[in-house]
Amino acid sequence: MQVILIQRLKFIGKTPRVYMRQKRSPLLLIGESNKNKMVAKNKGISLLEILVVITVFSILAILATMAILLTLRGTRKSEALVRVRSNVDYSLAIIERNIRNAESFINCGSETNAISYLNENGISSSFTCGADYIASGSARLTSEEVEVVSCSFICDDSTSPPSVEISIGARDASATGIEGVQMTTSTKIFLRTYQ
Repeated sequence: MQVILIQRLKFIGKTPRVYMRQKRSPLLLIGESNKNKMVAKNKGISLLEILVVITVFSILAILATMAILLTLRGTRKSEALVRVRSNVDYSLAIIERNIRNAESFINCGSETNAISYLNENGISSSFTCGADYIASGSARLTSEEVEVVSCSFICDDSTSPPSVEISIGARDASATGIEGVQMTTSTKIFLRTYQ
């Protein structure tokens, strides 16, 4: 197929020239000149370029996945810490309220895992640390999601007012490894009513 091109020139006494040029397919461009070789080479994507792009996207995908996993792990760890802290704080609040209003301690001595006292009505009550929980009498104060790992009551009735120092160490029972949390808290409680 032939294409006719007309070159428009300013008519300064010349007539327009007519050129005949044959339309060439892209395959014919390869052997003609260096310029045409560059045009033909840049039309495709090499295997090396594809491998580089796949590698870069793979690395980005791995980094994004790791960032998401670290975020989820941090979220689970903070949820476990909140769960442990709220259980320990709840237990300490009940112990503190009851002991602060107690009349006196029963068998006050050295460090033990239980404390007995007479409440404001003169009824004997106690707090004990079981195998993995804290109990008031027979009722469990900490939930089953939290495991108490250490618990001690240090009673001192020689001072005025009498006091008890409580130390509780607890951890999340369900979380393990890096997601597991453990906390220890202690407080000293003075009796409000004493003889």
